[in-house]
Amino acid sequence: MAKRFVLVAGNISSGKTSLTERLGVQLGWQTAYESVEDNPYLSDFYGDMGLWSFHLQVFFLRHRAEQHLILASMDKPAIIDRSIYEDAEIFSRALVSMGNMSERDYQTYRKLFDLVVGRLPSPDLLIYLKAPVPVLLERIRNRGREMELGITGDYLGLLEEFYTSWIAKFDLCPVLTIRTDDLDFVHRPKHLEIIIQRILDKLSGKEEVQF
Repeated sequence: MAKRFVLVAGNISSGKTSLTERLGVQLGWQTAYESVEDNPYLSDFYGDMGLWSFHLQVFFLRHRAEQHLILASMDKPAIIDRSIYEDAEIFSRALVSMGNMSERDYQTYRKLFDLVVGRLPSPDLLIYLKAPVPVLLERIRNRGREMELGITGDYLGLLEEFYTSWIAKFDLCPVLTIRTDDLDFVHRPKHLEIIIQRILDKLSGKEEVQF
């Protein structure tokens, strides 16, 4: 298969990491994941979002830009769990909306983001994973991460609104939308096969078949 560079986007607990892991194994693609364990700002951010939101978003911008450049330049197909674009279009906007980032900090961050992203190569495909908010909440509770215990349905719903508006205008590459409450690629191998075929068809330019 020709070299491809793919990004996986979606709300919290939509299945990004699980799908990225499985595609890496099944297709032999290089994978990269969101920085959590080595993130020096994350615990401070959850302790005081208003104080640390700008620092966190700048860290993510550097981290994701580095990932993006490295994987886009590889000679083999590569896939990243979460795109750099979501930080500005989804999470930073949510921080401003909730009063946890000032408009001044957002505008400063956004200008830096636009400068960095404007020099990045475009992906070949964006896979957008989505599921209803109640399903996302149940998954979050089931995986039991302490830092996620305060996530509410209202917050996920706000993120979903931003995702919907962002995806509607995203034009850097083709977008493949997958409902992860309809296709359970974690527990049903046949569903993973269906998703892989949809991805390969989309990358080859074939018309998408809806399931």
